[in-house]
Amino acid sequence: MSLTRPAVFLDRDGTLNRQVVRDGRPYPPDRLEDFVLYPDVPAACAALAAAGFTLVVATNQPDVGRGTQRREVVEAMHARLLAAVPQLARVEVCYAPGGENPPDPRRKPEPGMLRDAAAALGLDLARSWMIGDRWRDVDCGQRAGVRTVFIDRGYAEALRAPPDFTVDSFAAAADLVLRHA
Repeated sequence: MSLTRPAVFLDRDGTLNRQVVRDGRPYPPDRLEDFVLYPDVPAACAALAAAGFTLVVATNQPDVGRGTQRREVVEAMHARLLAAVPQLARVEVCYAPGGENPPDPRRKPEPGMLRDAAAALGLDLARSWMIGDRWRDVDCGQRAGVRTVFIDRGYAEALRAPPDFTVDSFAAAADLVLRHA
């Protein structure tokens, strides 16, 4: 299979849906009723897909691995996400709790989820993008060899490496990718 299709890899919490922020730190929603997409997400994803990008969600959900979140709740959130944004081709999830030695190759900042999706869907990483709101997303994208767009939500958390671009919303991230496509 030739690698011809570019992708936009999307973080979930804080990128597509609202995070729960406590003391300046972001956390995923605990309950399905708290899983709320940002209003600009459906139209921006439709525009990216219309431009020929394959859309793949790449999300760490370590609370499942730690036993503090039920996998069924996370899967219900993904079902809601896929219903609201039918252009999403795939949801890659890593449930590893973190702290593994060596680290799980699929847990961001490691690039395994992006590489797995690229292999499964025939994606060209050199022409692809990663959009996220945390340092792990930026580092993951860089390790996978894709361009990175950081959505600055103002968290009390520093980046470890500079992203290729910084914006303040998902719509701005999508517009930037479309302008550079």
